[in-house]
Amino acid sequence: MDSREFKDNVYGEFSRIGKVLSSPKRLELLDLISHSPKSVESLSQATKMSVSNTSKHLQALLDARLVTFYKEKNFVFYKLASPMVVSLLLSIKAVGAEQIDEVNTLRNEFIVRSDELETLELAELMERMEEGNHILVDVRPRNEYETGHITGAISMPIHEIEKHLSNLPKDQEVIAYCRGPYCVYATEAVEFLRAEGYNAKRLEAGIHEWNQRRSNFQ
Repeated sequence: MDSREFKDNVYGEFSRIGKVLSSPKRLELLDLISHSPKSVESLSQATKMSVSNTSKHLQALLDARLVTFYKEKNFVFYKLASPMVVSLLLSIKAVGAEQIDEVNTLRNEFIVRSDELETLELAELMERMEEGNHILVDVRPRNEYETGHITGAISMPIHEIEKHLSNLPKDQEVIAYCRGPYCVYATEAVEFLRAEGYNAKRLEAGIHEWNQRRSNFQ
């Protein structure tokens, strides 16, 4: 094997990752799985795809060795093959936000809504953690919270938030977060809480961004 053949072969293998991630649905599936292992059925429901189509996309991710699977009773669950896949997802999002104006336009209009809601950066949250006069709520599904969450956060899934209102004092700032900068759950939670009279803000980060920041400072 000469150097040209080596390069063709190795870059050909690398391109398998790019090819499989050229599908928006596969990127979304990978993002969902990055927060906790999920069954084919739950992923089908979350992405509004048929179970059959979801399975085909998952098989492609499996072939590219980005995910693995295991079985529990009659269900098949998928999980990330490596923590490095989270780094890949974060890099894709970061490059997209830096280079593609439409990404930020869509996010600002649908998620951030700066003219209506207040957003906190991760650095601001860390300052507030030292003060302690806030309540941090994780509005993702409970199994994602149990897989990993920001230090000090309490679990309050978006679809259960109304019944937990009695546990939220109105004299403290409430900070909501979900799956990161492109997840709508925190926006929905803040809108609801503000309508109920709470001083609520949205965190411009999720567990992956939190973990990344902590690793950078270790």
